[in-house]
Amino acid sequence: MQAARMDPAEEPPSMLWGLDPIFSSFAKLYIRDILQMIESTQVPGIYFYNLHPLYKVDVLGTVVYKREREDFFCYGVDDGTGVINCLCWKNDLMKEEADPEKSGGKHSDGAQEGFNPVVELKKLRQAQQSRCRLEIGELLRVRGTVKTSRQQREIMASIYYKVNDPLMAVQIAWMMDVPQLYRQCYDKTFQLQPDATSDSAVSPLGKATNIIKDFLKERSVTRFRPYDVQDLLQPLISSQPQTASADQEPVAGPSACQQLRKLLKEALQILQDEGIIYHKVKSLDVVYYVTAQDKDLLIAVKDIIREDSKRQKYAEKGCHILHILSAARQRYSLNVSKAALELVLKSLECNSDIVSTSDSHYTVF
Repeated sequence: MQAARMDPAEEPPSMLWGLDPIFSSFAKLYIRDILQMIESTQVPGIYFYNLHPLYKVDVLGTVVYKREREDFFCYGVDDGTGVINCLCWKNDLMKEEADPEKSGGKHSDGAQEGFNPVVELKKLRQAQQSRCRLEIGELLRVRGTVKTSRQQREIMASIYYKVNDPLMAVQIAWMMDVPQLYRQCYDKTFQLQPDATSDSAVSPLGKATNIIKDFLKERSVTRFRPYDVQDLLQPLISSQPQTASADQEPVAGPSACQQLRKLLKEALQILQDEGIIYHKVKSLDVVYYVTAQDKDLLIAVKDIIREDSKRQKYAEKGCHILHILSAARQRYSLNVSKAALELVLKSLECNSDIVSTSDSHYTVF
């Protein structure tokens, strides 16, 4: 294939590529997308997927052909979307195996009875070699850099090994993980906004949300009412520019008090959607609880996971997040949102109170 080139005007500056987290990670892309990636015009060897700069990939697929040379293996890996060459260098142990003078010597018989370090070392080397020497039809995991050689896209492996997956558990987990990465990362266009942090680029609603967040964090607030934070947003209303010109007649609009209430309501709704705050009990006296500071909620969620993980149904994989959410609404509060629960689970996991066994499943130690 002929490596495609990008229009220089579309490429983000190379000095800003490091701001994209995908650039420094091994991207789990489909082989079809690796073959179709566009090469950079600024730096050869760097490729772009949806304006994400990358050069390292992580691939899992079936070996469909192989070629062996003195210093390397060349495997053709197929993940169902395409086939790509993977150049896998042999290590020193494999080279010694091919040299009869180094590997065919006789071993001492002095330690035939009991533990023999020489024999055990040989077994260890054979096990390592079997992980790197694959046959057609076996499953291969490859991590490495993308290269274009002789107009063909290939992967120069830095790590490769055979995957033993008789129950297809690894492949199923991979097929669940990769589409999620595409939705959350790869398919979202990489956009640089150098002035996004300036005051002029942030909307009043964004400023209001940040002000309330900072207030809750600095004061370690556990609960509050809307009028407790309303005065914090007053400067945002008074500083809004007047758009009416001198030639136009003044037009009646919402008062400053109405604007303040609307801004406060929208900012609190955003914080609720993010799970930072929630209603414990809906009543005329509106009280918001701060999720991270609600110790009772953390204890309740931890107790739910501890108790239900003992049940046979959840003993192996742990409790799913939707089960935990349902139990929390039954035992603690009907108004706990999924976003709030995710923050609680993240906090418990950071404190090593719980552990995630797989995607969206949690259990206790």
